[in-house]
Amino acid sequence: MTRPLIGITTSDRKSLIAWFFDWLAVWRHGGRPLRLSPSRPMPESLDGLIIGGGDDIEAHLYGAEVQLDVRVDPQRDALELRLLERFIPLGCPVLGICRGAQLINVHLGGTLDSDIYTTHQGLKRRRTVLPRKTVDIVADSKLHRILSVTWCRINSLHHQAVQRAGRGIEIVARDRDGLVQGIESHEHDFLIGVQWHPEWLVFNRPQQRLIRALVKAAIRHRSQLRTVLESV
Repeated sequence: MTRPLIGITTSDRKSLIAWFFDWLAVWRHGGRPLRLSPSRPMPESLDGLIIGGGDDIEAHLYGAEVQLDVRVDPQRDALELRLLERFIPLGCPVLGICRGAQLINVHLGGTLDSDIYTTHQGLKRRRTVLPRKTVDIVADSKLHRILSVTWCRINSLHHQAVQRAGRGIEIVARDRDGLVQGIESHEHDFLIGVQWHPEWLVFNRPQQRLIRALVKAAIRHRSQLRTVLESV
């Protein structure tokens, strides 16, 4: 059986090491990774989509004040918003990672906390690819059923976070400081965002279940599309 095609968004300047972890996360669970960035052609079709981590999202997209001391990537914002606009209505499974979770929320009309260290006084700066933060997951949520745990240890590389949830979005995970760490849509079969980076947690079983679930959902999606096309 042909591996399902999983698009993974990145910036044009992403390092090969970081891309390797994206690639490995999808390939080891049966997917065929396709790198998507502003300089690459827009795909005509995908079986699944990962909106990856990266720079801050432009503040005007969610009605916040522009900050001059952060790095943004307007071309990537535009690409990812086009991808979501195109593939969500088709039922394509989508996983948002870190920035990707935020962008899904913004796409659906939600807002972001543009700097958690400004709005949450005394918050510890725990920027690490290692699982040093604890997250509690809402019971019976899709994320809970996929990870098969009610809490887990995660890494943390962000200074923005989901604030007000967008249309159809439910907040399903928070860390012990109360920051939003997981979201999902109750209007779609697989539209999930996590604030952490599961692709870096190579030996963490719950996090690998999340990538595996996306690939399996992509296989189902492809099969359903083929059935529809064959019946036309």
